[in-house]
Amino acid sequence: MGLVLRVAREDEAELLEGWRRDPESGGTFNDFGLAAEPTSDAPGPAGGHLVVEVDGDPAGTVTWRETRYGPNEESRAFEIGIALLPAARGHGYGAAAQRMLADQLFATTSVHRVEASTDVENLAEQRSLEKAGFSREGVIRGAQYRHGAWHDLVGYARLRSDG
Repeated sequence: MGLVLRVAREDEAELLEGWRRDPESGGTFNDFGLAAEPTSDAPGPAGGHLVVEVDGDPAGTVTWRETRYGPNEESRAFEIGIALLPAARGHGYGAAAQRMLADQLFATTSVHRVEASTDVENLAEQRSLEKAGFSREGVIRGAQYRHGAWHDLVGYARLRSDG
């Protein structure tokens, strides 16, 4: 499998915007009923997004954003997310992309923690995170409001010391 994470090219802006507007592209668990928000082309120190490319074709995106557990720099972590196109799901690309993103964040920043969460019913993403080396930490009750109701999430994390 030829999977890479890369910065979106300028000629892909319309394609990526179409994905953000299409609920099927993001999937049930990423559909918040919100208008698509423009994202920065250049990843920065507090977050960003990259295209997941499989065998030369765009297949989705990964994102990360800073979160803090204290005011000092050492208490900074990154929360990651993924949205794969329907045709790219179920092939192991999600696990590989999330592992690559966490590895990249550990290699290029000083963070000790990379975390992710997913709906308690999203068993495929839970398996993907575990395959990517993330450890399940527990249920985050009523954390996400989506489709007119509160949803529980499952929290996962990978620490720099996990290897």
